[in-house]
Amino acid sequence: MAGLLASEVSCHGVFLTRDPAGAALAGRVIRADFEDIARLTEVFAGADAVLIITNDPLRPDHDANIVTAAVAAGVGHLVKLSALAVADLRAQDFITSWQRAAEDRIRQCGIPWTILRPRAFMTHALAWAPDIRRDATVRALHPTSRNACIAPSDIAQVALRVLLEGGHHGRTYALTGPRAISVRDQAAQLGEVLGRRLTCAGLTIAQAQERWRRRYPEVMVRALTASAERQRAGAKEETTPDVGDLLGRPATSFSSWAEEHAHLFGPRV
Repeated sequence: MAGLLASEVSCHGVFLTRDPAGAALAGRVIRADFEDIARLTEVFAGADAVLIITNDPLRPDHDANIVTAAVAAGVGHLVKLSALAVADLRAQDFITSWQRAAEDRIRQCGIPWTILRPRAFMTHALAWAPDIRRDATVRALHPTSRNACIAPSDIAQVALRVLLEGGHHGRTYALTGPRAISVRDQAAQLGEVLGRRLTCAGLTIAQAQERWRRRYPEVMVRALTASAERQRAGAKEETTPDVGDLLGRPATSFSSWAEEHAHLFGPRV
C-alpha cells in the first residue's frame, strides 16, 4: 500500500526506503531505515511534514523511532496512516492495538498531527488474482459480510491535501468507499469487468487461518480472525463523508477500481 500511496504524492515529496535502487518510485528517494533514529533525524531535518506509513505490527519500535526522530528534527506536522478499526472499542486485537498505541504516541509528542483512518483497501482483492486466473473462483471467509472498502488512490489524494493545506492539525479523518460491499458483490463486479463469470466460494475459519499462516505468525492470524468476525457482525459497513468533503468528489467505487486494475486479474474475454 505504501507504494500505491507514494505514486500519488511523488511530485511533492521525498521518499524514504531501505533500498533506493529497488524502489519503483517517481521522485526523490533517500536511503533510511526505521531502526536508525540518527539517520531518520538527519533526513527529517527541515521537513514541513512527514507522512507516516508503517506496516509491521510486530515492530512497534518503528513508529516510536519515527516520532523520536521527528521531534528531534523539529518536523512541523505528522500525518499518520492508521486504521478505522481504532475507533471501534470492540476491536482489541493485536493489529488494532498496535495502531491505537501509535496514534496515542503521536498525539502526545507535541508536534501538530493529523490521523487518517481508512477502512480496508480495495487492493486486498488482488489476493484473489491467482485463483481467478486458475479456476475463475474467488475464495474468502464470510463472503456475504460487507466492508466499506476504499481505493488506495483516494487515501493518497487525501494525504496529499492534508500534507499541503492548512487547517488539518488535530483532525482525525475516517476514510471509506462510497458504500459497503461484500466479497460476493466484488466477485460479480470483477466478473463483469473481465467478461467472465466468477464463482464465489466461502472458506471455513480453519481454511482461512491455514492460508494466513503461510504469511503471518499466529498472533497476526488471531487478529485477522477477530477482524473477520467483527466484519461478519456488521462492524465495517458504515460509510463516512470525509473523502467527498476533502476531495470535492465522491469516493471511488469498487467497480471503477476494478475497471482500472482489471489487467492484474488476467485477460479480459
